[in-house]
Amino acid sequence: MTVQDETTTTGGILLSDEAAAKVKTLLEQEGRDDLALRVAVQPGGCSGMRYQLFFDERSLDGDVVADFNGVSVVTDRMSSPYLSGATIDFVDTIEKQGFTIDNPNAAGSCACGDSFH
Repeated sequence: MTVQDETTTTGGILLSDEAAAKVKTLLEQEGRDDLALRVAVQPGGCSGMRYQLFFDERSLDGDVVADFNGVSVVTDRMSSPYLSGATIDFVDTIEKQGFTIDNPNAAGSCACGDSFH
């Protein structure tokens, strides 16, 4: 996994080259070039906080936006502190496929890995 250098972060988030390539592929399948990958943290899950990754066309007050190899990544101002230093990657192995988030701010997570505290 290679990670973009520190100057291309959004609220401290890093997006791996693999994740950026997968997002580009998904956006091409959608046929839209006006969408950004929004990364947010919401209350919920068995550990207290849950990650949300989704495509969004909105621009909200206080959003932090960055570009990773042509992919716009957006974080709202409330989620940014929880995501500072987190790395988003995409894995595609026989055991697992999907986006992963390695977050140094998470003190612990649930067994399924969908939520953290």
